Amino acid sequence: MENIEQDNQSKGAVVWKKILNTAISMPGVKVDRRTFLQNELIPFLAVLSAEEIQQILSGEQSIPSNIREKIVKGCMSYHLRIACSLSAVAGLPGGWAMAASIPADVAQFYAQILILIQKMLYLYGWPDLMEENKGIPDESLGLLTLWIGVAMGSVAAQNAITQILEGFAKQAVKRIPRIAFGHSAVYIAIKNVGKWIGIKVTKASTARGLSKVIPLIGAPISATMTYATFRPMSKRLKKYLDSTKELKTI
Repeated sequence: MENIEQDNQSKGAVVWKKILNTAISMPGVKVDRRTFLQNELIPFLAVLSAEEIQQILSGEQSIPSNIREKIVKGCMSYHLRIACSLSAVAGLPGGWAMAASIPADVAQFYAQILILIQKMLYLYGWPDLMEENKGIPDESLGLLTLWIGVAMGSVAAQNAITQILEGFAKQAVKRIPRIAFGHSAVYIAIKNVGKWIGIKVTKASTARGLSKVIPLIGAPISATMTYATFRPMSKRLKKYLDSTKELKTI
């Protein structure tokens, strides 16, 4: 039994790594912090001055909570619709082997969650996840893994995020790679949460795969399953972010 559990853990890690790498490499998944915030804040020029927007972009000022609430809810609703629409038309017929390949609908689902996580983090004052001119670093991939874990209800992921937040409190940072996580426990948590996510996704794969067997029936079933999964994940993210102090990055 122990060997079986270890095998499942190992497969879970492989599955999540493939999902993460596939999803993050899809077009439009990496969110440019400055561009995103600027585009979302411009409609509020009637209540925010250009100077205030500039201070928000630089991390000197927080987004007013009422404005942030509107933008966050809009992002949640938008990416839920996108995820459900993609789920209805994507994927492979029949079952699939998670360790061998990542079906389009799974990659697209997590791509939308990853986009939403980045947007929500930036709205709550988190620093840029991207490394200038180098794309997304391993530290940010680890952080995104933890936030996926939070969205899926992982207590271990929440505890690791708490440790990272403590690191923020001790230093002013503009980019995730400059954060000294400080605890090897955080890296262990990233590894374990990744395995846990991979195992959960693999277990859910049978139902999602079977929904594709009959195309005309499978499409609405797949979209419904996506709705039932994506919506609570986004709500958990918001609830956890609401419970934490908004970050100031400088």
